Amino acid sequence: MSTSAVLRSEWIKTRTLPGSAWSLLACFVLSVGFAVAANAAFGEDEADNADFDALYSVFIGLNLGQIALIAFGTMAMSSEYQGGAIRASLAAVPNRGLFYAAKLANVAGPALVLGLLTTLASFLGGSAAMGDAALSPGDGDAIRAVLGGAVYLTLMALLAAGLTAVLRSGVAVLSILIPFILVLSMVLGPASGSVADLLPDRAGQQVLYVDPPGDLAPLTGLAVTALWTGAALLAGWWSLRRRDA
Repeated sequence: MSTSAVLRSEWIKTRTLPGSAWSLLACFVLSVGFAVAANAAFGEDEADNADFDALYSVFIGLNLGQIALIAFGTMAMSSEYQGGAIRASLAAVPNRGLFYAAKLANVAGPALVLGLLTTLASFLGGSAAMGDAALSPGDGDAIRAVLGGAVYLTLMALLAAGLTAVLRSGVAVLSILIPFILVLSMVLGPASGSVADLLPDRAGQQVLYVDPPGDLAPLTGLAVTALWTGAALLAGWWSLRRRDA
């Protein structure tokens, strides 16, 4: 099969998965909805606090929304390991590198588009709810956060896809990643300068701040998340080459 044919076939698989569209929609609704609600309720009151970061405040909903994108990346890859579908896929596309790349492209593409829509809507909606304390849309930090936040969400979806290729179980990946993000980062997060700064979610979210709380600069933090994702994708590729029928 040609590259374009493989990409199209994987796109059909991805968009017809039960729950894939709902996962993307959930990311948008949770991220934007929580940002608007939180800033409408507390934004102006929190603006006087010394630790308040007006930029991160409008993206606070991404902490919830990213879970939906992690589920999307997991579902897209785990569907191959249900009912022996991987055997049929590899029979149709013997070039495993092409198959894996097409699978990842159909995770990254929708995640990036959805991520851009989500971060832009979060910024505009959260800023409107915050009122005078919000940053201007033309502010350089705001543009960096909108673009960087979309890249961050895409990296988290790919991280989940890579780990799923290693473990070959969507349940196992979600059981690891969701507590890792919701619990471990929360517990270790306040310890700036510690290993917590290098966790994939905390590192990548530095791009959402004007003044990041950790030791990593915004783009450096995003690069750390990219390294985590790259390692997961390489491990998934090794697994696909060595273990799968």
